[in-house]
Amino acid sequence: MTTSFLYSIFDIDYPESDGLPMAESDATRDYLIYGVEALTSHFQDHSDVYISGNLFIYYEQGNPKAVVAPDVFVVFGVEKKKRPSYKLWQEHNKVPDFVLEVTSKSTASEDCGTKRGLYAYLGVKEYFQYDPTSDYLQPPLQGFRLIEGNYLQIPSQTEDGKLSVFSQVLGLELQRFDNGEMRFYNPNTGKKLNSPLENDQARQEAEKGKQQAEQARQQAEYEMSLEQQKVAKLEERLRQLGIDPDPI
Repeated sequence: MTTSFLYSIFDIDYPESDGLPMAESDATRDYLIYGVEALTSHFQDHSDVYISGNLFIYYEQGNPKAVVAPDVFVVFGVEKKKRPSYKLWQEHNKVPDFVLEVTSKSTASEDCGTKRGLYAYLGVKEYFQYDPTSDYLQPPLQGFRLIEGNYLQIPSQTEDGKLSVFSQVLGLELQRFDNGEMRFYNPNTGKKLNSPLENDQARQEAEKGKQQAEQARQQAEYEMSLEQQKVAKLEERLRQLGIDPDPI
């Protein structure tokens, strides 16, 4: 390999963005943020799990056009740190283990075609798609597992108004409800994975409940004190009249 060729490889620019503003629907943006934040919180004690979303993944050194940007992705076995982009050759060629694409009108054909083929080619173990509006994907939540180089659809379960698909890679269930909401669940605990914002809201609600309970307790004590005062005054009045308020 000549020196000039080495220089040409190392001088190549790999942009951190395409220079265009993000134009996502509310639902797409919300689920992108939820997916990254909820999974980051779930794996917060793991220093070798990297989670990101809408980040450029470059998969061919020397070719900045060989790039893809999943909505949400998880990589096991690499350092958890901030990255401007994810270059496979700098990560021991470790590809994402899990990818979630939030499908919309502008991305439906690509998510079901080009990206699915690319993720299979790269070796992404599981590829999930979610359509918040149920307009472009049926069923609106689908998962695929890589078997011998091809994606096979993961069986789903429908029960009590929810559609569930299990991710072996994450050890989590993705559940979609009749109202269109999608959330990650821990099948071992049955609990939903919350985003930091949802955790803050839950803590605020719990604190509000404690405050209301304390206020109710104080009000009950106050009312009991008033009643005791009334009884004491009545007993004193009876004594003044020469009547025993507590005859045997």
